[in-house]
Amino acid sequence: MNENLIAYLIAYLIGAVPFGLLFGLLFGGINIKKSGSKSIGATNVLRVIKQSNPALAKKLAILTVVFDALKGVIPILVGKFIFELDIATLWAMGVLAVVGHCFSPYLMFEGGKGIATGAGVLACFLPFELIIAVIVWFIAGKVLKISSLASLIALLAMVVSSFIFHYDIPEINTHAPILIIAFIVVYKHMPNIKRLLSGSEGKVI
Repeated sequence: MNENLIAYLIAYLIGAVPFGLLFGLLFGGINIKKSGSKSIGATNVLRVIKQSNPALAKKLAILTVVFDALKGVIPILVGKFIFELDIATLWAMGVLAVVGHCFSPYLMFEGGKGIATGAGVLACFLPFELIIAVIVWFIAGKVLKISSLASLIALLAMVVSSFIFHYDIPEINTHAPILIIAFIVVYKHMPNIKRLLSGSEGKVI
């Protein structure tokens, strides 16, 4: 089998590991897929476990963010420094890691929203733009207290800043991977967007 295809498969399968679900079950004894938004992401970990153990909820949410981000980082770094894969292959691995997180084969092709894993991927390629997005996310989250809206605003900041500071993405000369990741994230946030428009989206305080 072509080594690129193996790299794509590994990136997808690693990206698909539902750490939020695993941490909730192992440390909180709660299946977050059956509560809250039923997402496997950090926000739902926080929301669900906070009902019974607020202190543990924060720790598990942070742990989930870190491990979901690493799902995007580690395959790319291994591919780059150990297997010396080309940049186009690494970008494709990053996109597939996000696809894996959002459409996990371990969860009947359901999954999370892709924010943390996407951030991990983009940290490998566009760290400056990611820093901007994280700052925007932090400010929006503090002001608006709505996780989904803060994430979508940060995503917009990421895309816009990538065009401003890297109009020609180094070596691949296209924003396609970034736009694909953004499309997936927005698609997975459609239920949140509907609730935002109706004014029924919950806040995380």
